[in-house]
Amino acid sequence: MVKIKETALVESQTRLADDVYSMWIKTETITAQAEPGQFVDVFPKDGAKLLPRPISICETDKEKGLLRLVYRVVGEGTEEFSHYKAGDTVEIMGSLGNGFPLEAGREGRKAFLIGGGIGIPPMLELAKHLPCEKQVVLGYRDILFLNEEFHPYGATYVATEDGSAGTKGNVLDAIRENGLEGDVIFACGPTPMLKALKAYALEHGIECYLSLEEKMACGIGACLACVCKTKEVDDHSMVHNKRICKDGPVFKAEEVEF
Repeated sequence: MVKIKETALVESQTRLADDVYSMWIKTETITAQAEPGQFVDVFPKDGAKLLPRPISICETDKEKGLLRLVYRVVGEGTEEFSHYKAGDTVEIMGSLGNGFPLEAGREGRKAFLIGGGIGIPPMLELAKHLPCEKQVVLGYRDILFLNEEFHPYGATYVATEDGSAGTKGNVLDAIRENGLEGDVIFACGPTPMLKALKAYALEHGIECYLSLEEKMACGIGACLACVCKTKEVDDHSMVHNKRICKDGPVFKAEEVEF
């Protein structure tokens, strides 16, 4: 897959929650090749901020050549992005990384699509592409976002840490409370959640794919800044590491050592 770096146009931007924004970008070339679970690098205009910010692809509209990014403001780079409006230009590179294996969610299977926090957005594009029965489980600290957009694709369950909506607790609490079962897990979110899901999948004999979150620098596998421990030896670094940006961000659960 060809990595494309280009100056694209912002189609629209809205705020979904206090610090969560949704931005649609016009980029026909990157959108055409984007797959569920991949990400793009977004480059700040401020020359003092040299490194791009990796943001997961939330949705694509291939007919219109549009790419949707849903992100949280966590620093100066994403703060800059939050001020973009329709007609502004934005420099992006993509599509990057390896996405979710769609064949694992083939017809006749029942899948869990599990997102935690800012790991929720990439699960929306995945939900649109899987032909199997889908159960969506979303974990939040408190404020909900995107949850209603999953309703057309499958039964949707919510967990909040403070109990303000859905199950009080985490995504596994929601699974247990609702008596849910499945054949395969697709998940993206913070490391503690993914670690717990790996253990749950092993305990119940469920196929499991995890999209890891990590701070990235280059986004193309050259700098070794975003590595995770794995059972196999990486042919680039020759140690038991994999580069999340290039070898991932999606891994089969048993490949990853937490």
